[in-house]
Amino acid sequence: MEEIKEKANYCLNCKIKPCSNKGCPLGNDIPGFIKAIKEEDYKEAYEILSETTVLPAVCGRICPHTKQCQGSCVRGIKSDSVSVGELEAFIGDISLKEKYSIEKLDKINKHKKVAIVGGGPSGITASAFLLKQGFSVTLYEKYDYLGGLLVHGIPEFRLPKEIVKETIQKVIDLGLKVEYNQELGKNLFLKDLEKEYDAVLLSFGANITTKMGVEGEELDGVYGGNQLLEKKYHPDYTNKKVAVIGGGNVAMDCARTIQRLGAKEVKVIYRRAEEQMPAETKEIKEAKEEGIEFLFQNNIVKILGKDKVEKLELIKTDLVQKEGETRKVPVNIPDSNYIIDMDYVVMALGSMPEDIVNNLGLELNKWGYIQIDENNRTSNPKVFASGDIAGEKGTVAWAARSGRNAANHIIEFLEVK
Repeated sequence: MEEIKEKANYCLNCKIKPCSNKGCPLGNDIPGFIKAIKEEDYKEAYEILSETTVLPAVCGRICPHTKQCQGSCVRGIKSDSVSVGELEAFIGDISLKEKYSIEKLDKINKHKKVAIVGGGPSGITASAFLLKQGFSVTLYEKYDYLGGLLVHGIPEFRLPKEIVKETIQKVIDLGLKVEYNQELGKNLFLKDLEKEYDAVLLSFGANITTKMGVEGEELDGVYGGNQLLEKKYHPDYTNKKVAVIGGGNVAMDCARTIQRLGAKEVKVIYRRAEEQMPAETKEIKEAKEEGIEFLFQNNIVKILGKDKVEKLELIKTDLVQKEGETRKVPVNIPDSNYIIDMDYVVMALGSMPEDIVNNLGLELNKWGYIQIDENNRTSNPKVFASGDIAGEKGTVAWAARSGRNAANHIIEFLEVK
């Protein structure tokens, strides 16, 4: 506890709040909740956070803090940044231990019914902000658990499942009705939801791994990182060499999970430099400490093998500043090709929506995501979308922000009606 107080006291309580206004996707009042920690008023700190988020115990652990709140901290200009993530997780954990509830506003809208499809961070957050305003909310989830990628996309060693379960229970306690094992396009249909509810929010994930389009990608032993984490269809990695392609947190989670499952050797291959990796700095550091090797500025040429992966051909890259680009672009260096032995290749390069989006009768954008306007509305005025399926930024905090925005826009829509 003394260590936490010391870390809280390190905060300068800036009036301009760059950590909140610039660094936090959710706009959490970071100096405000830290000031409450200094005063040892932990319930007040939780209530301050609850104005903007329902996931403090989660985001405090897994957000890319060095690229968000801590990366915007004034103290970080000349010294170490304030440990915002650790302080947020501390309050989140206390709220679970002491069973602090989410405040429900004194407003009755129960005659207005909202259906939410997808129980990940975006859907959970939207549910909470609608319930706080008194709306009747039913959440439809294709699995028999809530949390989405918080459960099946982020490994236990990064985010304990019990933390997720207890966090979500707070939202359920607000009066959330949940229908499990309901999958859109199979036993759940948008046209039926439109008839039964005043508004519908689509907040399910876009978890199909993006293809590279290289030769050999169809070979046995080539996996999509998102599907591996979600479905857990792992092969036997014992004494095997595994290449993980990508530089984000999905790549880090795949590599560290595979290492724990007994792989002989795990290499992360990334075509840019280390400082350009989108993964959280802490995750990269911990992966290195666990013995995972990184091949920076290397690009895949082809995957070699007759029926299954046997080798990988790589080419070295140079980083070149091109007109119109905000960061240097990797360019293959001629005649720098080389071959390494590999047993499995995991693609962790990003994700795209499942085919179901093509059958919803909604307008899609050029990348195949559901098209939304500035109010999260789709081409169907009664249907809203948020999070991954709407092509929003792919972190938990941004997904939650998108869900909160959608909830507020649904409230405006229903109150106008």
